[in-house]
Amino acid sequence: MPTVDGLLVVDKAAGWTSHDVVAKCRGIFGQKRVGHAGTLDPGATGVLLVGLGRVTRLLRYPGSRPKAYTGEVVLGVETSTLDDEGEVVATHEMAGVSLDDVRSVAAGFVGDIEQVPPMVSAVKVGGRRLHDLARKGVEVERQPRRATVYGLDVEDAGERGVFRIDVTCSAGTYVRVLAADIGRVLGGGAHLRRLRRTAVGEFGIDEAHPVEALGPDVVLAPTEAMRGHDRVTVGDDLAASVAHGGVLDRAELGVGGEGPWAVVDGTGALLAVYEPAHDGRAKPAVVLQTDR
Repeated sequence: MPTVDGLLVVDKAAGWTSHDVVAKCRGIFGQKRVGHAGTLDPGATGVLLVGLGRVTRLLRYPGSRPKAYTGEVVLGVETSTLDDEGEVVATHEMAGVSLDDVRSVAAGFVGDIEQVPPMVSAVKVGGRRLHDLARKGVEVERQPRRATVYGLDVEDAGERGVFRIDVTCSAGTYVRVLAADIGRVLGGGAHLRRLRRTAVGEFGIDEAHPVEALGPDVVLAPTEAMRGHDRVTVGDDLAASVAHGGVLDRAELGVGGEGPWAVVDGTGALLAVYEPAHDGRAKPAVVLQTDR
């Protein structure tokens, strides 16, 4: 079976780790070079982008785009993992908290915020991943990280003390930390449940496929990995320079702005991704086609 270069938009089911999805894709497509952008916790569901072949080198671009989630904040109960997978570590009487109260507090988290990564995250401290330390019962100090919440809507979930949230946020935002922080500001505590990622950048849940439906017919072309980024089409002469990794004047390449820029040929095939260089030039960050 020939190596497949492309992008999959997967609707991850609960119980699967992101690595489980990657391993399954390796088996489906018969190739080792498979990766994913933006880890989803095992209990979470929704959009997971998986790169095949050379597209693994492009995953940082869609992975850096804003993300959208839905979930439920359960007031009054704190857990060791900040979601419903962990052990209960504290309870609070919060029956008097109204929808308006939650909305008022949630509004304070829209914009640039700081979050302390949870111990169950993949962040490394001292060369060790936090979730590995957490499994051994070790808790270490973590430095706050900046994140941006672009939108945060709250609705009643139809169950006492439970509120549905719809979040649009920057890459690297911890929605479980957001839920826990909302509970803390409300004077008690909370945890997150039923987290579902509904979009990664321009890739929405409506075009995602469950693992059992994955196959060659749902693989997107490499160019699709650069959705949301500027694209420029070059002729054959310039395409040869691009394929050989040439550093080019931005005017010659025909690009402006901050980049990155997807460089495609006349057929729409992705040749490379260029990023800004010094003195009005652009340099290749990833070259996909080198056979020109």
